[in-house]
Amino acid sequence: MKAVSQRLRHYGLRYDDLYDPYYDLDIKEALNRLPREIVDARNQRLKRAMDLSMKHEYLPEHLQAQQTPFRSYLQEMLALVKREKAEREALGALPLYQRTIP
Repeated sequence: MKAVSQRLRHYGLRYDDLYDPYYDLDIKEALNRLPREIVDARNQRLKRAMDLSMKHEYLPEHLQAQQTPFRSYLQEMLALVKREKAEREALGALPLYQRTIP
């Protein structure tokens, strides 16, 4: 876990930033329900990490010390979305979202 924390600090990411909304529609729905400021901060962290990675650099040490890689912002909303999905399935209702192939 320490190695993961160190890698996330190098790029200024949080663990929740690693979830892919294109892989799991529950994550996409949870991100849609979060406040705009939180989603914007997530996108900024991801852009900064991609920029640093392309340059083969890390965040400066003083900024790495300020990072909180395991402070969650997505887990509560994701749990709520999963509970709602399970409840809808138990009641026999159609899911709110479905993956379709264009």
